[in-house]
Amino acid sequence: MADEYDAVVVGSGPNGLAAAITLARAGLSVLVLEANPSIGGGARSAELTLPGFVHDVCSAVHPLAAGSPFFKTLPLERFGLDWIQPEIPLAHPLDDGTAACLQRDADLTAESFGDDARSYRNLMAPLARDWEKLAPEFLQPMLHLPRYPLALGRFGIRAICPATWLTKALFKNESTRALFAGIAAHSFLPLESPVSSAFALVLGSAGHAVGWPIPRGGSQSISNALAKYLIELGGEIEIDRRIENLEQLPKSRVTLFDTTVWQLARIAGDRFPNRYRRRLENFKHAPGIFKVDYVAAPAPFISAARLKKLPIPSATLRAAKSRSVHLCWWRNKASLMNRARRADNTHSGRIATFRSIARRRESVRWRTKSTCRSESNRKSNGSPPVSAIAFSRATKRARPI
Repeated sequence: MADEYDAVVVGSGPNGLAAAITLARAGLSVLVLEANPSIGGGARSAELTLPGFVHDVCSAVHPLAAGSPFFKTLPLERFGLDWIQPEIPLAHPLDDGTAACLQRDADLTAESFGDDARSYRNLMAPLARDWEKLAPEFLQPMLHLPRYPLALGRFGIRAICPATWLTKALFKNESTRALFAGIAAHSFLPLESPVSSAFALVLGSAGHAVGWPIPRGGSQSISNALAKYLIELGGEIEIDRRIENLEQLPKSRVTLFDTTVWQLARIAGDRFPNRYRRRLENFKHAPGIFKVDYVAAPAPFISAARLKKLPIPSATLRAAKSRSVHLCWWRNKASLMNRARRADNTHSGRIATFRSIARRRESVRWRTKSTCRSESNRKSNGSPPVSAIAFSRATKRARPI
C-alpha cells in the first residue's frame, strides 16, 4: 500500500467501487477501504444456511444495474458477470389465488389486464421504448439540464403523482392496481405521497426494457467483477480496514464515503459545522425491510392455484404444495409482539394461531438467518431500526429474530 493516493474511497459497495473505477479510468491512484472481510456492501453473497447454498445478504434482483448506462461502459462480462433473465420478471400474488404478472413484452403484459390493457400500454410502452433516453436522465441528480426534455417531461408528469391517485385514475382492475402499487412500494414512501409513482414507472419500464435479472452466482458477482476491473486499472482494495476517524486514512487529495449517514457522522463529524453534524446524527432511516433465505423449501406466498396460471415446471408446482413460514415486521417491539398474537396465514387465507401452526407437521426443511440489532449497534453500523418475528409451522411459538 502506498503512502499517498489521489483518492481514498471508504466503503466497497457498488457505488464506492463505481466511483473508484471512474477515478482510476481518469489515471488517478485510488485506494478502497472496506471494514468487513468481504467487499460489496449490500451486493454480497454468502453461505447463510447450509454449506453449498449461496444466498444474497441484501440485494438480489438488479434491474437498474442491468439497465445502467454506466455499467454498459464497463467490461464486466470479462470478469464473470452474467445476467440470468427469468421468463416472468415479476409476479404479484392476489387474494383470489391468481397473480398479476409483468412480462418483458409490454403489450403482452397489457393484454392480461383486460379492460386496463389500453391504459397500461399507453402508460408503460412509451417509457420502455424510451429507456435508453430516460435511464441517463433519472439515474443522475434530477437537478440538471436534460438531454431529452420531451421524454423526461412525459415521464415526470406522471411520476410526481401519488401512486394511489394514478392507479385510481388509470386502472379499473384490482390486478393492475395491485401490480403498480406493489412496484411503487419500492419507494418506501406512503403510496399517498407525491412522487411515489416514479418508482413504479422506473422499475416497471425497466422490467419491460431490460428485465429484472439476477447475477449468476449471486450479487457478489457484481462486486467481484467491479473489483477485478478496478484492480486491472491499477486501483487497490484493502479489506478488514475499519475507519473510526479521519486520522486513520492515508494521505489523499480527496476522500469519498460510500457509507451510511450515521457512519459518516461518526467518522468525520468533527470536521463539519455543528448544525450539519446534528442533521447527520438525527437522520431518520425509512422503514426497514428484511428477507428470509430458504433451503429446499418453496416460497410460502405462492400457492399451487397461482402457479397453475403461470408457465412454471411441474416439479416446482408440486413443491409449492408445502406450507412454510410467515413473516411480519414492526418498528416497535411491543407492537410487534401484539401483532404476533394473530399471524396471517398467507397460504390458506385463514387466520392461524401459534397452536394451530404448531399442529401442522410439514416435512419441508428450511433454515433462516436474520438479526435484530440494538439501537447503539444500529447507529454504529448504519442499520435501520427494525425488529422482526418469524412464524414457522415447525416451531411451537413465535420467536424474535
